Amino acid sequence: MEKLLSEMNRYFPLSEQTMAALRKICQPKSFKKNELILRAGDYAKYYYFVNTGLLGYYKLDTAGNIIYKLFFEENSFCASTAAIIEEKPSNFNIVALEDVLLMQYSARLFRELVIQHHDLALFQIAYLEKNWVVKKEPLEINLKWESAKERYLELYSNQSLFKRLKQHHIASYLGVTPTQLSRIRKELKQ
Repeated sequence: MEKLLSEMNRYFPLSEQTMAALRKICQPKSFKKNELILRAGDYAKYYYFVNTGLLGYYKLDTAGNIIYKLFFEENSFCASTAAIIEEKPSNFNIVALEDVLLMQYSARLFRELVIQHHDLALFQIAYLEKNWVVKKEPLEINLKWESAKERYLELYSNQSLFKRLKQHHIASYLGVTPTQLSRIRKELKQ
C-alpha cells in the first residue's frame, strides 16, 4: 500500500485524509504467471497498481493472434481505462506475465473519492496528462512512422523491461512475426 501511495504522491501530494480513504478501498491481490486479471468482453471494475511482477495488456486479432499494446512493470498503474470510463466491456485482456502482487481498488469507489478529495482529482489529472497524453502520443506517432527495427531499438533501450520479455511478446508488441524479429536481431548484430 505504501508503494502505491508513494507513487501517487509523485504526481500530486495527497493529504493524510485522502491517503486514509484510499487505504480503505485498496486490497492486495496476487496472480500467478499466465493468469488472466481481466478478460476481453468482461466489464472492467478495478484499477491495479503493480507492486511486483509484470503485466501484459493485449487483444486478439481476427485470427486469434495476441497483439500486445503495453507492458506494466512495478510501480505502474494498470486498467482497461476506456472500458471503465465508457462503462462498456473491455476490448483488452490483462495477463500476468510473471507472478504478480497488485493493489486492487474499485473504479467506482475511486471515482467517489475523486469527487470528495480535491487532491486526488489533481493526482488523477496529473497522471492522465503524463501517461495518456505526454507518454502515449509519441507511441502512436512511432507506430505510423517508425520501422519495426526502430521500435525494437526503442524497446531494447528499456533494459529493465526488455530482459523480462519473451521473444514472442516482443514480436507481438512490434507487430511482426517471430521470423521477422529474428531477421531484425540478426541485422542489428552485424
